[in-house]
Amino acid sequence: MGYSSDVTDKEWEIIEPLLPQKKKTRPPVWTKRQILNGIFYQLKNGCNWSDLPRDLPPYSTVFWHYQNWCEDDVLDRIMTELHSKVREQVKKKPQWTTLIMIDSQAVKNTLLC
Repeated sequence: MGYSSDVTDKEWEIIEPLLPQKKKTRPPVWTKRQILNGIFYQLKNGCNWSDLPRDLPPYSTVFWHYQNWCEDDVLDRIMTELHSKVREQVKKKPQWTTLIMIDSQAVKNTLLC
């Protein structure tokens, strides 16, 4: 059974090289793809970590990897890479574009709080 948040094969081809390599220890019980599917499930649905479905890795495993990958900017690299691929598909420059607009009324309202 798959979820709409699961990584597709094409996405996995892009994401897999961005994930850190496992140290030479015992073989993992869960694949990185399964762990990433657990992270994406939680992020998409906004559920508690402990409410992950039983067919995904245990929430403690998923959360541990989420914390470590956030600290190492792994998830940011994945997002940046996927974002640039999507921008290339729609024939735009692969870099982020930023535009900030501030009106004077918004500035006045924030100073009152």
